[in-house]
Amino acid sequence: MPAQNFTPPRRLLLGPGPSMVHQQVLRALSTPLLGHLDPAFLAIMDDIQARLRGVFQTKNHFTIAISGTGSAGMEASIVNIVEPGDTVIVGVNGLFGTRLATIVERCGGKAVRVEAPWGQIVEPEAIETALRRSGPTKAVAIVHAETSTGAWQPLEPIAQLCRDHDTLFIVDAVTSLGGAPVEIDRLGIDVCYSATQKCLSCPPGLSPFTLSDRALAAIKARRSPCQSWYLDMALIAEYWAEGARAYHHTAPISMLYALREALRLVEEEGLPARFARHQLNSEALIAGLIELGLFPLPPAGHRLPMLTCVTVPHPIPEAEVRADLLSTYGIEIGGGLGPLKGKVWRIGLMGESSTEAHVLTLLNALEQLFIRGGGLSTPGVALQAAARVYSRRAS
Repeated sequence: MPAQNFTPPRRLLLGPGPSMVHQQVLRALSTPLLGHLDPAFLAIMDDIQARLRGVFQTKNHFTIAISGTGSAGMEASIVNIVEPGDTVIVGVNGLFGTRLATIVERCGGKAVRVEAPWGQIVEPEAIETALRRSGPTKAVAIVHAETSTGAWQPLEPIAQLCRDHDTLFIVDAVTSLGGAPVEIDRLGIDVCYSATQKCLSCPPGLSPFTLSDRALAAIKARRSPCQSWYLDMALIAEYWAEGARAYHHTAPISMLYALREALRLVEEEGLPARFARHQLNSEALIAGLIELGLFPLPPAGHRLPMLTCVTVPHPIPEAEVRADLLSTYGIEIGGGLGPLKGKVWRIGLMGESSTEAHVLTLLNALEQLFIRGGGLSTPGVALQAAARVYSRRAS
């Protein structure tokens, strides 16, 4: 029996990732292949590096796209910096801070966990205390946008602490890059990684990655080889270095075509406008959700503009409503992870997913489901609350 072509169902992706992808990015994926050492393809790599520097807001020469998802970027950031016996202070306020600490320990490092409740930020004072007590410290690692909780971590005070203590600063910007300022050079971030499927609105498969000169010096001064061959930045640098290129691995050519087009769209919109769009749509969404009795988990001032995490009251069958959203309306949102499983929804407004139309579509669907389930008696309240936020933009 001949294999059937697969046609995916239509979905509005409003979960924690992947996000919606622009048609021009999808078209770029179908561009005919070149060899990964073809001069024309190497020119595309150079262009991607230049555009990534713009999004990262850095002049770092070592700015590349790792062949792998955001988790590959996370692992690369640790395996290249951390050697056996090194102390690394890790901010842990969600799933991905926990994962960072685990990778440090797998490298033979000592992970000093500075913990905060899920949904809260890691207080800079707690990092400072750990720096004073931990002795010589190789790095501080922090998650800028904790995808599991929607918490938006301030970076500037921790960056200053790292400079004061001559400690490398590692930042997870998987969910924030392209949707909120990351500002590598202004803050003095030494290692930063992200992912393509969030606010850059490119399919998953690459991890934007940048290293400061200080981080590169630490890598070159290692006493032992990097425990990963595939993610060894000293080797990969020779492939991405402009000018002479040395074969390391076969790059995912089509994905790099797609990333180049996604970055071009980011550049076309402009970072300030992009940040403002994410913030506006987040505010409108939150206003509507509050009318439905769904309140943000992180406190005001520390809520991500691209990922909203709201608590779901016990009377609401959270998994059932998410399933109905998907089956009836074709809308995907995310549930909770770890200790938040069954207690929260995670709603992504990232990149191409962050539009007024998508906010209103989701709120309308939730209103209908809540009315049907007896949890809402007055239709339109969520939509009106969101509309009031949007009306302030026009005034």
